[in-house]
Amino acid sequence: MRKNLMIIAVAALGLASCKGGFKQAEGGLLYNIRTDKAGATIKAGDFVSLNLILKTEGDSVLGSTYELGRPVPQIIEKSPRKGDISSAFLLLSEGDSATIKLNIDSMFKKGQPKPPGIKGKYLIYEVKIEKVIPRGNTTEPVFQAHVTDYFKAQADLIKKQEPAKIKKYVDEKKLTTTTTASGLQYQITKPGSGANLVNGDTAVVNYTGRLLSGKLFDTSVKEEAMKEKKPLDPRRKYEPIKVAVGAGGVIKGWDEGLLLLNKGAKATFVIPSELGWGEQGAPPMIGAFSPVTFDVEVVNIIKANPNAPKPVQPTMPQVR
Repeated sequence: MRKNLMIIAVAALGLASCKGGFKQAEGGLLYNIRTDKAGATIKAGDFVSLNLILKTEGDSVLGSTYELGRPVPQIIEKSPRKGDISSAFLLLSEGDSATIKLNIDSMFKKGQPKPPGIKGKYLIYEVKIEKVIPRGNTTEPVFQAHVTDYFKAQADLIKKQEPAKIKKYVDEKKLTTTTTASGLQYQITKPGSGANLVNGDTAVVNYTGRLLSGKLFDTSVKEEAMKEKKPLDPRRKYEPIKVAVGAGGVIKGWDEGLLLLNKGAKATFVIPSELGWGEQGAPPMIGAFSPVTFDVEVVNIIKANPNAPKPVQPTMPQVR
C-alpha cells in the first residue's frame, strides 16, 4: 500500500512538473509569464517591439531575433482565430517575458501537412516585450510620429554599437585582420598565385556570408548550406558566381576586398555596414547598420576582353 502511494506521489510530481506553471488561454494556448512588470497590458492596435526565440518541444531552434541582433516590430492585431499567438501578446505588458506554447495542429488546416522538421505537439515561443507604444486615443499622424521616433532612436543606438560588435567578433574569432582606410577588415587565410584582381576583371568566386552572430544568410557552397540543417532550395544552383570587379554590382566591401586577392586566394572579410547594406539593411535577415562577414575564394580570374560584351552582374549576395 505504501509502495502504491509512493508511485502516485511520484506521478503527481511529474504531472506538476509537466504543467510547469502554465495557464491555459482560449483556443488551447498555454502561457507562463516569467517576468511580470507593472504597467498596462498590450491592446489591439498598439505598437510592440519584441525579441523571441521560436523552437520545438525538442529544443530545436527554428528562429531567433537575437541571432539577427534586433527585436521584431509590429502592430498588434487581435486575431479572429482562437489560440493565435497574437492573443498571448494581449496578456503582456512592456518588460514582460513569457513562454508561450502554441498547439501545432491548430495552426494548420485539416489535412494540411506540417512543415518538415517540426515534431511534437507544440511550438514554443520565448518572448520578451522590449517596447510598447500605446495607440490610445492619439491621432494616426501622432501615433506614427511616436513609432518613427522609436525607430530612429533604435537605429542611432545600433549604429553606435557597431564598432564594438566588430571588435568583439574579431577578438572572439582570433582573427588577425588588416584594416583598410575605408574600414574593411580582411584576413587572407590561403594565399593565391599571380597578380591580384583589377577593376574590369571578372572574378569567379565561392562565398559564404554570415551575420556576426554566426547566422548564415547566403552561400554558393552546398556543403555550407547543408550544415544549416534546413531544406535546400531546389531552384538554387550552388556554384561559384561571376563578379565584374569594380562595376558596382556588389556591395562596396566586395568591390574593395576582391582587389586584394589573386587566383586561388581564400580570405575572410569583416564588412562594416557602411560598406554593406547600410541604414536600409536587407530584410528580413540583415538589419539596419548590420556588419557582416564573408569567407570568399577566388576560383578563377577572367581577364577583360575589350571586344566582349559585359557580363551580367549577379544579384548577389542573395539574402536567404
